[in-house]
Amino acid sequence: MASNTQHHELALPQFDAPVRLLAVVSPYYKDVTDGMLAGARATAQQAGAVFDVIEVPGALEIPTAVGMAARSGHYDGFVALGCVIRGETTHYDTVCNDSSRGLTLLGLQGVCVGNGILTVENLGQAQVRADPDGQNKGGGAAAAALHLVALSRKWAGARKDAAAPHDVIRLAGELEGQGKA
Repeated sequence: MASNTQHHELALPQFDAPVRLLAVVSPYYKDVTDGMLAGARATAQQAGAVFDVIEVPGALEIPTAVGMAARSGHYDGFVALGCVIRGETTHYDTVCNDSSRGLTLLGLQGVCVGNGILTVENLGQAQVRADPDGQNKGGGAAAAALHLVALSRKWAGARKDAAAPHDVIRLAGELEGQGKA
């Protein structure tokens, strides 16, 4: 079913300090992910970001690799790129749901990740979505990661500039830090 809705594209954020993005790619459908990678790379380049790429075996490994890389502290944001095409079994549902859930959980922990894992019915749908001159879902995932990096930096700066409120915690009837010596 075709959609007639138009998507409003946000301008890419501007950064005062360099941004390091890591694309985590499952090249199971290499022609598809190569197109997505080209779109993501172009978007990162447009924003002036450093763009590194690693490959993992499948879509289920993407959240794990993003999580490990996030803990390394070497990257500001992540672009998850892969393609899952419906087959004859329920494995499709597992891969779609679990890879998406993994990325969502990372995002809720503060990891700046753009989800570019395509979940489609057939190869034709994937090719249309992956085409950097078409729907450019790879570029969209990179743009999402960049926007999240910008928000993260904005709010991190606000925390540093504002005096941190001190919450008083009462433990066993005494204020924290006022125990008897």
